[in-house]
Amino acid sequence: MSFAAIRAPLRRQALSASFKRPQLRTSSFRKYSTEAPPAAKSNTGLYVVLGAVVLGGGVAYYLYDSSSETAKVTSSALKSAAQTAKVATNFVPTKEDYQKVYNRIAEVIDDADDYDNGSFGPVVVRLAWHASGTYDKTTGTGGSNYATMRFQPESLHGANAGLHVAREVLEKIKQEFSWISYGDLWTLAGVAAVQEMAGPKVPWRPGRIDGFESHVPPDGRLPDASQGAPHIRDIFYRMGFDDQEIVALCGAHALGRCHTDRSGYDGPWTFSPTTFTNDFYKLLFDEKWVWKKWNGPKQLEDKKTKSLMMLPTDYVLTQDKSFKKYAKAYADDVDLFFKDFSAAYSKLLELGVPTQQFVASEAWIMQTVDEQTS
Repeated sequence: MSFAAIRAPLRRQALSASFKRPQLRTSSFRKYSTEAPPAAKSNTGLYVVLGAVVLGGGVAYYLYDSSSETAKVTSSALKSAAQTAKVATNFVPTKEDYQKVYNRIAEVIDDADDYDNGSFGPVVVRLAWHASGTYDKTTGTGGSNYATMRFQPESLHGANAGLHVAREVLEKIKQEFSWISYGDLWTLAGVAAVQEMAGPKVPWRPGRIDGFESHVPPDGRLPDASQGAPHIRDIFYRMGFDDQEIVALCGAHALGRCHTDRSGYDGPWTFSPTTFTNDFYKLLFDEKWVWKKWNGPKQLEDKKTKSLMMLPTDYVLTQDKSFKKYAKAYADDVDLFFKDFSAAYSKLLELGVPTQQFVASEAWIMQTVDEQTS
């Protein structure tokens, strides 16, 4: 008997035995849930496992419609179980499917006209970073698994100002590839942006699920640019990073710029803000930095051209003994920086995701657009 033939009776039996099915708000459900992925290879036990997933999906569908927080927690657990079941039966999109998403991301981030030097790449990297960097290793909350920045409490956190630009850009891709979760989309976009802007290859794998507003982490888990070394360590140690990884991740400031209407700070860190280099570290040590005289928050500017900026948290890397050791090493060796950034960024993007949800035991290396056309 085919799976299609048994699916409807199974769902009716499960639903009638537990509760009456209320009228469902399907538009809300579709907005925040990941649709079924493309068909994949067959598996001997697939129908049995998928039967359980369909039953769980029917329950999750009902629970999503409920306003009960307990119901939403249960629904998330069911979605996690469904993702795990898909992994177990290979009922997941292939690497080639995700490569197609990567390629569309590469096209979209370059179609920025005059926005920030003509690229959405830097703001997309920041979105992936901030969507993942809320993880707390003690409580196991936060991280990229639930893509909670879709919800207002987190989207309005001060550290996330301006990230609506990246979310709106990527929403177009979500509509085109509706089967991908927001968490996978945002983190894959962060990888694509780094790689397409001449940065290192970043190992990545899918498996994140979309959650609810109740999963939103508290404000204050992302770095405050006005603080010093103790604050930086508090933020990054909470996520599970050490001093070397902290300094490596700070190298993402080779990209993009600050905006007065977002963070209050102003200006780019480097002369090539759409190319991933180790210039952030080189400039920290090679330029003379002075405090900028202006009405905005405390920041530094290069004495020579007054066109570059550094945040107080950036300058700490030249003052703290442990941080300085790694920052100087990265300024002197771009290959070392690329290697260490790649490892730390890949780790960052996986924070908060249960291992059993990933579709592969080892992360993938996605090809750049140039590699596919050469």
